[in-house]
Amino acid sequence: MDATLSYAGRTEAPRAQALPIRVGGFGGPEGLARYLRENAITHLVDATHPFAAQMSTNAVAAAALTGTPLVALERGPWQAGPGDTWVQVPDIPAAARALPDTPARVFLAIGRMHLADFAGQPQHHYLLRLVDPPTEALPLPDAHAVIARGPFTLEDDLALLRHHAITHVIAKNAGGEGARAKIDAARMLGLPVIMIDRPTIPARPTLRSVDQVMAWIAGHADLGV
Repeated sequence: MDATLSYAGRTEAPRAQALPIRVGGFGGPEGLARYLRENAITHLVDATHPFAAQMSTNAVAAAALTGTPLVALERGPWQAGPGDTWVQVPDIPAAARALPDTPARVFLAIGRMHLADFAGQPQHHYLLRLVDPPTEALPLPDAHAVIARGPFTLEDDLALLRHHAITHVIAKNAGGEGARAKIDAARMLGLPVIMIDRPTIPARPTLRSVDQVMAWIAGHADLGV
């Protein structure tokens, strides 16, 4: 079967893939619908990050406009367990407000797109882990960026949090195993985690594994999707 992998373009050097790649936005749901029609797309798989709410919303709308079968590959969210100290917040601005007034050392594990939301809390030291080096000044007066690409091991993140004397972890509830190590490391070190809930996305068929998605592509009616 023919397939195309679409990237948003947020990462400078994405990993090589076995599929043809396109990079960049589509121009909203109408632009995506036009792309689907012009390229005779028969199946649409939304495999974006759980926090890519705009792209997922556009995919639902474009699928409806074109009658293209759509399924989302969505990993389940993390759940707090014994030993976890979580403060659950609805969004990134709420995560900033949840930090203490007194100076803390914060591992800000949210990527680079929303750092400015924490500029109103300049008393803290922020540790950032970014895929690409920042191309402009960070909007935080006291921040240190580590450039690294996951997945990360528990040993990696234990060493990172200890080395930087981190007192708080802020994370998006992305789910999955590739980014989970920081959550397990925080539990082992007794650190509080400010956990950001996933954004609301319009209802769409959802599967949990690549194997399920491949089966859906081969004959999605068989799965009752």
